[in-house]
Amino acid sequence: MTLNEIKERMNKNALFLNICAKYLNNYERLVTSEIMTDITGGNKAFDESAFTSFISSAFIEDIELERKMEYEYFIPSIKKLSPEQYKNDPYFKNIKITDKKQGNWSLSYQKYAPYEAFVRDDYTLFDDFREVCNIGFFDEEFSFPTVFENGVEWMAIKPNEIETMKEPIERAHGKIAVFGLGLGYYAYMASLKENVSSVTVIERDENVIKLFCENILPHFENKEKIKLVKGDAFFYAENEMKEQNFDFAFVDLWRDISDGVELYIKMKKLEDLHEKTEFAYWIERSILISIRRSIFYAILKSIEQGKNTLSEKEIIARLDLEYLKEFSKYL
Repeated sequence: MTLNEIKERMNKNALFLNICAKYLNNYERLVTSEIMTDITGGNKAFDESAFTSFISSAFIEDIELERKMEYEYFIPSIKKLSPEQYKNDPYFKNIKITDKKQGNWSLSYQKYAPYEAFVRDDYTLFDDFREVCNIGFFDEEFSFPTVFENGVEWMAIKPNEIETMKEPIERAHGKIAVFGLGLGYYAYMASLKENVSSVTVIERDENVIKLFCENILPHFENKEKIKLVKGDAFFYAENEMKEQNFDFAFVDLWRDISDGVELYIKMKKLEDLHEKTEFAYWIERSILISIRRSIFYAILKSIEQGKNTLSEKEIIARLDLEYLKEFSKYL
């Protein structure tokens, strides 16, 4: 692709992202059971296609643009999910919480209404630089455990958390460090693996630790593998981690991309202190996409100002996510 083609694609990506943000933040319950029944006649086999067409037409007025965006973005984005797929998750099945409060933190349940939209996974990337935000829905009510800070969701055991942690859970091995506790989902899933010997969780908030130890940890089958360390993640990584000789580290210190980019870069700068430790990061793809956008538009600005010294091939190479994983250490 040429830079102009990439620029055009990036503009389309931005349009789709803005639509998703508007939809998920303000109109996530726009589609109801009644609307779906009216559209499909009650035939649930048509739920996904009907849902997709309804949403794309609801947010794009231009018919020609709507058709292009539906094909390129909405169809690969929107999926109807099976509740049983997530109810059979080991944590979901075995860890039962009750409403509890500790300081400014609390445990409780939230619900998705039938056909309520939510983010279901990390971004999907395509070779043509398409960045597709993944949206899911159920056709029935779905409840999930949540930990709140000051009444605001911090972590929840819902499809997005389960899907985005699959790959770093698969990679986990040996002696593990986990930065960020939440509901202990990653620690629990890693502790179930035979090739994992121990899981050390670094968490700075004593109320989170107490809430977890009193209400969640007792339900862990392999609780003897779990160790809690109260401390700041970055201080620990810089000053105390090396002597522990961890094989693997998982970093989950942010709510989403908005606060994730800065914290991701901060931890990436410390990776080289631990050459024998393999690092993984929650929603890393989304964070790298955000970094890529910023770099791409900065390059375009430098071209406009006559300051760019890179060839088009070199510029495109710098937009590769694997390249950005290393480059982010120097931002």
